[in-house]
Formats: sequence, C-alpha cells, structure tokens
Amino acid sequence: MSDEPATIRMLIAEAAAQLGTDSSRLDAELLLACCLDKNRSYLYAWPDQVPPAPVQVRFRALLARRAAGEPVAYLLGQREFWSLPLGVTPATLIPRPETETLVALALQRIPADADACIADLGTGSGAIALAIARERPRCRIDATDISVDALAVAAANAQHLGLSNIHFHAGDWCAALPDIRFDLIASNPPYIAEDDIHLTLGDVRFEPRRALAAGACGLDALQAIARCAGAHLRPQGWLLLEHGYEQSEAVTRLLQSNGYGEVCDYPDTAGLGRVTAGRSPARTGYP
Repeated sequence: MSDEPATIRMLIAEAAAQLGTDSSRLDAELLLACCLDKNRSYLYAWPDQVPPAPVQVRFRALLARRAAGEPVAYLLGQREFWSLPLGVTPATLIPRPETETLVALALQRIPADADACIADLGTGSGAIALAIARERPRCRIDATDISVDALAVAAANAQHLGLSNIHFHAGDWCAALPDIRFDLIASNPPYIAEDDIHLTLGDVRFEPRRALAAGACGLDALQAIARCAGAHLRPQGWLLLEHGYEQSEAVTRLLQSNGYGEVCDYPDTAGLGRVTAGRSPARTGYP
C-alpha cells in the first residue's frame, strides 16, 4: 500500500474503481463532498487537497455501505426534488424525477392565485405535498401516510423549508383525510407487483416495501384510492395517480369504472405512461 497522502483526486478514483458501476464516480463525489461538508465544485477546485484522517475514515465507511447496495440518498440523508432539498430516511421512499410529472400536472390544474384544498395520499417524505405547497402558497395541503415515521420526516422537511400551509395526518389513504372536500387529490402509491424481481435488485432492496408493492398485479393501492377519493372531491375535482409505465390502460379503466370523467394518461419525461388523471362527476345535492 502506498504511503503517498490520499488526495481528493486519489480518493475519488479509488472509490470509483471500487464501486465499478455507471454512477460510481458521481456516487463517490457525493459521498466525499458530504464528508467534507462541501459541495462537489470544491472537489474540482481542490483535487490535490488531502482530507483529514477522520474525513477519510468516514468516507471509506460510507463507501463500504454503498458498495453493499445502500442508496446514496439514505447515506446522505437527502435527495433533491422539484429543486427542494428533502430529508429522506429508510422510512420513506426516495423521491424520483418521474414523480415531478405528477407535480407539474397538478399545478396545471391549480391557478397560481387559487386558495384551493389539495390532498396528497401516501406522502412519504412529503415530496409531492411540499412541492405543491411551495408553488401554491395560498392553498391548503393535507398529506396522509400510514407510516408515523414517514410523517415525521415529511413534517421535518416542511419545517426546514418554512412551509406552513401543509397539514399531516396519520392513516390509510382517504381514511386519514379531514372532513373537508378537495379540489385535487394526488398520489404516488405503491404500484409494483409483490413478486416483481425488481424488488430484489439495486437500491429498491433498501426502500420500505409497503411503499413499493401492492398486491399480485400492483394495482391494489391504486384501486383503493380510485374507490375512496371521489367521496372526498368537490364536484369536478381532479384525481391524479402516478403508476407504472405498463399500467396506463388498467388505471384508466379503474377511474372510468369508478365514475371519473375526462380520464387521460400522461407520459413522463422519458415518454412512458406515468400519470392518469380523472375528474370527479358532479353530484346532485353535493354540500
């Protein structure tokens, strides 16, 4: 083993070789920047700096955990979503870029000056609810989750971001909602089949299974939400559901069979069917 001091350049090169994946260099840079309490630009500006020994020890410990498969987001305790820095833990799903499609579609249906009521079912880290709360400060946002630990993460994120127009409720889907009607309900529920091989691969292995898998076909949670959400929507209110790229037709049928109108499927930035929206029918004598 060389006695040459380990510079930033050397540590990153060694780490990237150790990880040996397509994202290995990025992963190494993110972990080392975190250990140094710097941003990645510091690594490029000072590649010949020798990090203190305690930093190198921590870096190598995190690197070993990453090599064992732990997601970088959990190792860092953070993931960016909608340009918001969100805290994440193994109690929450890691926010993914495709879910920003759901946020964008929700915002299209909420005027910038609206004081609408919005709900996010299964909020996890709070990603969807917090993004909407930031973009629509006059709106009331109610976010539910069956996991008390996940709600604690979401509430901490709201406090860190200074967002006070959001309320958190513990419980299963619509059952946790307050007794008000909503202009829009959004959800990114679990939609992977219980026996899907992908649940045993990569980062997904470390994420909460109940936030990923839902029944033999992956449709159980989507079906439950389609059935309950209509009773909590105002006339002509919107339900937006994120789903798997092969589930567009099934989710369209679910919404239509539960009385939603104007049902339409939308692709994510990769061109894959990702979100299905439907409008609640008007009800006679609706409060």
